[in-house]
Amino acid sequence: MEIFYKIIYQPIFNLLIFLYNLPFVDLGVAVILITLLIKGVLYPLGIKAAKSQKEMELIQPEIKKIQEKYKDNKEEQAKKIMELYKEKGVNPFAGMVPLFIQLPILISLFQIFNRGLENEEMQHLYAFVSKPDIISYNFMGFIDLSSPNVIFAILAGAGQYAQMRMTITKKNKNEKQDTAKAIQSQMVYFLPGFTFIILLNLPAVVGVYWIITVAFSIFQQYIIKKDKDESKDGKDKKDN
Repeated sequence: MEIFYKIIYQPIFNLLIFLYNLPFVDLGVAVILITLLIKGVLYPLGIKAAKSQKEMELIQPEIKKIQEKYKDNKEEQAKKIMELYKEKGVNPFAGMVPLFIQLPILISLFQIFNRGLENEEMQHLYAFVSKPDIISYNFMGFIDLSSPNVIFAILAGAGQYAQMRMTITKKNKNEKQDTAKAIQSQMVYFLPGFTFIILLNLPAVVGVYWIITVAFSIFQQYIIKKDKDESKDGKDKKDN
């Protein structure tokens, strides 16, 4: 817990107060700025993870062939699949890295608002960060970030749905849906619903972080799709 406090909680707490002290910045804007800053730093990792996920989808037919060929020899099956990953330059765990980094940040924000921004919490400030005279939990003058907010929960769930729809692979008419694709299709509806239910019971500040995070992820997916389409058009022109 001491490591978590020193490396994650205290820096985020100080950054939050530092941004809050800036002119025309309320607590909600400070959280949005923190989220954008974190996503900006993690942008290369996010792009890499999203591309890795797409590459994983492309080699699924080859993985299925290996699984079928070595269905009675799990050890050899795992070995051949890892060789395929290496050959294609795919890291199956790349998509988990940004998640593992963001989760402690999300927990920190929840703890900061759960404990409250009272005077006794200001002992966590660094010497160069000024202590505010008064801290208002209002966002845009009327949204209480310390309490759950149903509108933010709906927006986060809708954003999660849009993001999931962008990442799902379209199935051809004659293509039989396997178990993996069936689970993926179900997750398109399960994760947004789960997000909505969770945020109904958490401070609205978590919803703000979630909405901006999902919006940024949708932007990443758009950039990847755009680059892919441009590469495909360039290849088609070259072939013609």
